[in-house]
Amino acid sequence: MNKHLLSVDDVSPDDVAELFATATEMHDVQRRSVKKLPALRGRTVVNLFFEDSTRTRSSFEIAGKWLSADVINVSAKGSSVSKGESLRDTVLTVAAMGVDGLVIRHMASGAARQVSQWTDAVVVNAGDGTHEHPTQALLDAYTLTRRLGPLEGRHVAIVGDLTHSRVFRSNVALLTKLGARVTVVAPPTLMPAGVGPWSEAVGFATSYDLDAVLPTADAVMMLRVQRERMSGGFFPTAREYTVGYGLTRDRLGLLREDTPILHPGPMNRGLEIAADAADAASSAVLDQVSAGVAIRMSVLYHLLAGEGSVA
Repeated sequence: MNKHLLSVDDVSPDDVAELFATATEMHDVQRRSVKKLPALRGRTVVNLFFEDSTRTRSSFEIAGKWLSADVINVSAKGSSVSKGESLRDTVLTVAAMGVDGLVIRHMASGAARQVSQWTDAVVVNAGDGTHEHPTQALLDAYTLTRRLGPLEGRHVAIVGDLTHSRVFRSNVALLTKLGARVTVVAPPTLMPAGVGPWSEAVGFATSYDLDAVLPTADAVMMLRVQRERMSGGFFPTAREYTVGYGLTRDRLGLLREDTPILHPGPMNRGLEIAADAADAASSAVLDQVSAGVAIRMSVLYHLLAGEGSVA
């Protein structure tokens, strides 16, 4: 792996296989009565979050602590950022304290890459604007691999608010890299501009017809409608969106019985996903949460621990 994890482009298929193998061992740690490994003892990791987060920040915090790192959480609302301090000054201040790793989430696309140029610490991108969220893509692919086996040739449908989704961008890049066949589905207003040339270059399909895609899907990933990023009318009403693009109770019948249903969270129940789908036997939503800790432990281990035994 590279020194940092800023993008899915930073990992090769071999790197992914190694991360998944380590994550499997880290998953075993979750079942222990004492969930501690000494791998990062003496290391300090700062979670620097400029956007609200529950799952990502909590799982990075747990991952670092279970690896015996010293973990510090810094949020924009409770730091000097709220007093007007710039991102650069915040990063330089934190880095000057001698930290080993920075996990950063920021509302600006490209922020994580910029931060990596300001510090010698390892930088992990925990989501930058509408650009990428590489650890989410890794945990999604890891969850699917545990459910389906190798992803080569598997058909994965990614559905919802694609325009504002960094999860979609990272997942498309990673799943196609692992040999999966990906179809992205959205209403025309939420299909990203310029997606045509990109889909041809990367090798994924686009569709506006969810009902036509679901019967052939080996897995379906529903994305959150990100109303906080929307400044205009992307669809007339919430009900109209649900009728056209929600995973409703009726649409569950279009899926094979064991088709995994994923959602990166938080879920808008009743909008992009019905309770029947979120809580279905084939739902992998809680598996994703568990996988998030294992994958982030694996990422921190490989970036910060160097060579050596995992356990």
